[in-house]
Amino acid sequence: MTTDARYDVVAIGNAIVDVIASASLDFLASEGLESGSMRLIDGDAAVALYDRMGPAREISGGSAANSLAGLAVLGHACAFIGQVADDQLGEVFTHDMRATGIAFDVPAQPGPPPTARCLILIAPDGERTMNTALAMAHRLPASAIDEDMIGRAKYLLIEGYLWDAPEPQAAIKRAMAAAKRGRCKVFFALSALYLMGIYRDDFLSLIDDGIIDTLFCNDEEVAALMQTDDLESAIAALSVKVPTLVVTRGANGALAVQGGERAEIAAETVARVVDTTGAGDTFTSGFLAGQLEGRSLADSLTMGAICAAECIGHYGPRPEADLRALVDARLG
Repeated sequence: MTTDARYDVVAIGNAIVDVIASASLDFLASEGLESGSMRLIDGDAAVALYDRMGPAREISGGSAANSLAGLAVLGHACAFIGQVADDQLGEVFTHDMRATGIAFDVPAQPGPPPTARCLILIAPDGERTMNTALAMAHRLPASAIDEDMIGRAKYLLIEGYLWDAPEPQAAIKRAMAAAKRGRCKVFFALSALYLMGIYRDDFLSLIDDGIIDTLFCNDEEVAALMQTDDLESAIAALSVKVPTLVVTRGANGALAVQGGERAEIAAETVARVVDTTGAGDTFTSGFLAGQLEGRSLADSLTMGAICAAECIGHYGPRPEADLRALVDARLG
């Protein structure tokens, strides 16, 4: 990657192509899948499930990459660090990132394994069931980290999903160190509830060591991280450990605590929930854009809710409407 450009946000994440198809509850049951669940599968299982799925569409995804897509639409300069294979889906992912205006220059690697893919089954109520084969995404080497670029950025956005393999974990640690040497703030998303059962101690160490400037999670994740069923107790205990804590609560809205200030907002009204894939990622886009633009904590949360509402009104995790126009219509 070039180091002469300055970016608002540099993100490290899984480079994934989402394969999305509608599915009945009967189909999910026949596959032994619970609607709304997420599981990791190997390449063979991915091929077998793909063969049984209905007509599908391919859309580049990945949590951090989705957040960058929203940030780019909102007018912020972004760069992505992730690993694809030298194959068809790798070309799809690379094209989609660059076409959105996101810098993405990590060289593709020859397979196997192939480029990561997530097979997403959308139930009639819009709930998504995710079946992910991470493949090449978990081969991201530490050598892919441009330390100078990260040190000059305003935020380093990291998705917790990528912590779940040795090579990308080493890459993340190198990136965090570069961020701390510069003036770059670290925005860390816990990403998934199952990770708390495996890496809770690691995440708490990052927090206690002062590495994380903004921690992003949902209500279940923060409760699991702090090992309590009392959400308010979890928020109180964690908010004194990180400069900014953001907690999403689905239909119940979201809250954030920053420097002793607490803000809460309701979820936006949505005419019809089509696909919840990427809602949290796009919420991140809006919230982080608000912080970059110097908006209040409450307005940043509202920006996140506006962007998430746009996302769940259509298939796929990337924005289709003009997010800036939607935000300006509400907040100016």
